[in-house]
Amino acid sequence: MIQILRLVAYQIAVCIRSRADLQVENLLLHHQIEILKRTAPKRVHLKKLDRFVLTWLCSVWPRAQRSIRIVHPKTMVRWHREGFSIYWRWRSRRPVGRPKVSSEIRTLVRQMSTQNPLWGAPRIHGELLKLGFSGSQSTVSRYMPRRPPSPDQSWRTFLHNHLDCTASLGFLVVPTLTFKVLFVLVVLSHDRRKLVHIGVTASPTAEWTARQITEAFPWDEAPRFLVRDRHSTYGQAFRDRAKAMGIEEVLIAPRSPWQNGYVERLIGSIRRECLDYVIARDEQHLRRVLRSYVTYYNQTRTHLALSKDAPTPRPAASSSGGRIVAIPEVGGLHHRCKRLAA
Repeated sequence: MIQILRLVAYQIAVCIRSRADLQVENLLLHHQIEILKRTAPKRVHLKKLDRFVLTWLCSVWPRAQRSIRIVHPKTMVRWHREGFSIYWRWRSRRPVGRPKVSSEIRTLVRQMSTQNPLWGAPRIHGELLKLGFSGSQSTVSRYMPRRPPSPDQSWRTFLHNHLDCTASLGFLVVPTLTFKVLFVLVVLSHDRRKLVHIGVTASPTAEWTARQITEAFPWDEAPRFLVRDRHSTYGQAFRDRAKAMGIEEVLIAPRSPWQNGYVERLIGSIRRECLDYVIARDEQHLRRVLRSYVTYYNQTRTHLALSKDAPTPRPAASSSGGRIVAIPEVGGLHHRCKRLAA
């Protein structure tokens, strides 16, 4: 009895429906039949156009879902959401909002922040404005790397800040042609790695060493710190002279030459680049050879710590000049290349 009532109700609904509803239903059923004809019998394959037609029919005729038999209603909802995402992705294809920050500015912000740990966003923003870059301070804050709340300088920075007021000295031993032992005192300034003084003697004493430190530095240009070892040559006379000149002595640990690395490396360079190829006849000959090496070391030899420049700044020649000639130095052990004027 219930089924008969449902059938009668369906027939009445069909009779009272409008002609437009019947046309839309026929179109929907016909389209589904065409889809089934061109696809495999076990699996229905829908194209993008099929999905668009079915979704569009459901939007213009809400009762169309009752006539759809090849897909589930939840599939229609999923298609609609996917189409909505595609539509707004197409609408948003052009970037909106603030212009994109160039990679050059981002690199500069990170570089300034790393090299200057005490700088904040206002300081870095001011430097960027002086360099001709435009932008807001909030942009600088966004691209600054994260760092501790209270940044502290590194040991490398701390030592670099004291190079201009620090010097070191040390001895090396040189045998002569007659097997006599000569002592060479080298004094190095840490600021530009400049070899400021070399003294040669056969019997070093505290008074002689004190006189050498006076010859190396004028009274008004003495360094603030002087790094040395604990050799007995630096006696009371040397300590009194250093104190009178306002120099604070920094003593390294016993038997720890690596703690005086700058002067030890200089001594190694003197041996490898000069003394290993020379036999000193006497004190005068050794002093003359070392004097020529001091000139080469300070004015010609380049250093990695000085960005490959000499302790006495050496200007670079123009590449469009004249021909290049080699000038011998240190008796021909080394040659300095120089470009002649065109």
